[in-house]
Parts: sequence; C-alpha cells; structure tokens
Amino acid sequence: MIHVCSATKVEETLAASGAAHLVTLLAAGTDFTRPAGIAPENHLFLKMNDIAEMQAGLVAPGRAHVESLIAFARRWDRARPLAINCFAGISRSTAAAYIVAAALAPDRDEAELAWTLRLAAPSATPNPLLVRHADALLARQGRMIGAIAAIGRGEDAYEGVPFVLPLGG
Repeated sequence: MIHVCSATKVEETLAASGAAHLVTLLAAGTDFTRPAGIAPENHLFLKMNDIAEMQAGLVAPGRAHVESLIAFARRWDRARPLAINCFAGISRSTAAAYIVAAALAPDRDEAELAWTLRLAAPSATPNPLLVRHADALLARQGRMIGAIAAIGRGEDAYEGVPFVLPLGG
C-alpha cells in the first residue's frame, strides 16, 4: 500500500499506516525533518519545485528525480506500507504514487491506475513533468501521460486529504 499526504500530515499518516519507508518531494530549502521512526536509508528526499515547465530560478522535476524514485521503490520490500508526501499532497506526491505503482506493476493498465488514483484522491493533480519522465523511463509509450491527462485536474484544494493507493488492480 502507498499512503499519500501533505507535509503537515506526515506524522499522523506514518502512525496510522505503520509505514517504514518515506518519499518526500519538496522544494530545496523547505524545512523538513525526517521522522524518528524512519531509518535514514528508508527516506528518499527529492528536492524540486512543483512546476509543470522549466522556469528560471526553480528546480524542475527531472529525469534523475524519477530515476531515484523508481530505484527507491524497487528496493522497498513491501513488508510495511510506503508513505509519500509533498507540500500539499496534491501534485508531486500523487505523481510519485502513480509512478511507484506503475513501476512495481509493469503490466498494470495506465488508465485503470490513473482512475484508481482519481477515485482515491479527488484533488489529485499529478505533476506532469514527473509523469512525463516516468513514462519515458518505464517505456510506457505515452500511455502514462495520456492516462493522467484523461483524469484531468483535480478538485481545487489548499491541501489534499491523505489517501491510500493500492498496488494491486
């Protein structure tokens, strides 16, 4: 199971889920302290801005970020859940959850996975740059990009409600 939340909900999400692995996606310079219950080797901190296209002075989600995410996900033993957070729990973290689920289930239909994400998280608006890089790295031939475009922008929200994305179909 993948548990997704905002930065303000990390501690309660970890406590409720029992997650032992954590992925954090925040802008460089954003304060974040690894929770005490997460071993350093079980925490991936990806530093990037939540932008959909290159902008001067900001760090765009890049291929190296997605390579690190996929490698981390593949090392996760799945004995306990994985938690993923970003600032609001709406864009970077939802894209990361979609990417992890796709990477760990290479035969899973991209559209089914995207609609599962939408049903679990009405406010989810996965970051398109992260999805684009994952689509290329996972050789999905545009299907991940198309599936996320098909679910459209999520409901307006300042902060997403924590949710669970199952790994199975």
